[in-house]
Formats: sequence, structure tokens, C-alpha cells
Amino acid sequence: MVRISELARAAGVGISTVRFYERRGLVVPTARTRGGYRHYDHEALRRLKFIRRAARLGFTLTEVEQLLTASAKPDVGEVVTGKVAEIEQRMRDLDRVRLALLDVAENGVREQCPVVAALSD
Repeated sequence: MVRISELARAAGVGISTVRFYERRGLVVPTARTRGGYRHYDHEALRRLKFIRRAARLGFTLTEVEQLLTASAKPDVGEVVTGKVAEIEQRMRDLDRVRLALLDVAENGVREQCPVVAALSD
């Protein structure tokens, strides 16, 4: 069991972030001391780390909530399917930009920058 400050430090977030996630029901204190201090277990740290990684990968907080809720069920269905489609589109976009950057590196910038053209499509 750790206090909120220790949990926040271990997860690499601020105390206000932990409190925000607690208000949204994503992180729940295991207990409170008589003095009102929140205590958290390892599951809270695991959830905070998951939330941070998911956010870096482009998941919205609503999607994170849906995944955490759905993870208790056998079928995560629409949440996962929708995110897969979004990721695949992002990968196609990134590949177009990568190819455009390689073109600029090899041939220099022409009348219209290939990167601008790739992002305009």
C-alpha cells in the first residue's frame, strides 16, 4: 500500500492526475487512513501505467475507460475494432509521409513539397 504521492511518482504523473482519474473511476484507492490519506495497491499503479501508455498510442480517455470496462468482459468488440481501423489509417498516413520525406532527402524540394502533398491527400 502506498500513498497518492508515492503512486504518482511511481507512475510518472502528478498527484492531480491521480485524483482526476480517481474522480473518473479509473483508479480507486484501496483504503483511507484515519487522517484521510488515500492508500493504493499495485493494481492502481498498473492501471495508471496502462492509461499513460494507451494515451501515448493515441487512445482517448473515453476509449481507455471503455477498454478497462470491456476487459472484464469476454468481448471487447466495437472499441477494439474501431481503434484498429483508426491505427491502420494512421499507419497509412505515416507511411505516405515517410515516403515523401525519403523523396525530399533524395531529390530535394520541388515545386510542391512532397510532404505537403502527402498530408494534403
